[in-house]
Amino acid sequence: ALWSALIVGFVILIVLLVFIMQNTDSATVHFFAWEWNLPIGVGVLLAAVCGGLLTVAAATARIVQLRRAAKRNLKARL
Repeated sequence: ALWSALIVGFVILIVLLVFIMQNTDSATVHFFAWEWNLPIGVGVLLAAVCGGLLTVAAATARIVQLRRAAKRNLKARL
């Protein structure tokens, strides 16, 4: 399973690198008062990474919430 996961990870990494190299046209990104010029591929990758981090943060909060509930239920049974 570990080798399969590593191979899939490397394939995804190669696909991402090809995507970034093929999308090098510059675009202006506006966020509140800030403004950046960066390649489209980098912008899309940055957005995906930020979305992934938000997902991990939400999942972590939910796991902590479930663990606390499980501990309360365990204490109530004892």
